Amino acid sequence: MMKNKKPLLFSPGAWICGILDHRFEVSQNITEHIKEYKCTRCGVEMTDTAQGFMARLTPKFKETNEFLANFYRRRCSRLKYEKEALSKAS
Repeated sequence: MMKNKKPLLFSPGAWICGILDHRFEVSQNITEHIKEYKCTRCGVEMTDTAQGFMARLTPKFKETNEFLANFYRRRCSRLKYEKEALSKAS
C-alpha cells in the first residue's frame, strides 16, 4: 500500500522572499494605471487595486483584469479610429 505524500511546502524562493522581500517585475500591463506583477524569486503574483495598493492576484482579480484589459483595448482602438477619421475630414 502506497502512502500519500504531502507536497513539498518548503520553497527556497519563498524563504528568501520572507527574509529579503519580493523582487517584482511587471508581467502584464492591463491599463496605464493597472499592472500585474510576478516575483522573480518565488513566483507570487500581485496586481494593483483601485485604491492604489498591491494585492495577491486571485481568480476574481484575474477575471476583473481581463475584463478591464478588453474594455481598455476596445476603447483605445475606437478613439484611435475616431481621431484618424477626424484628421482625414479636416
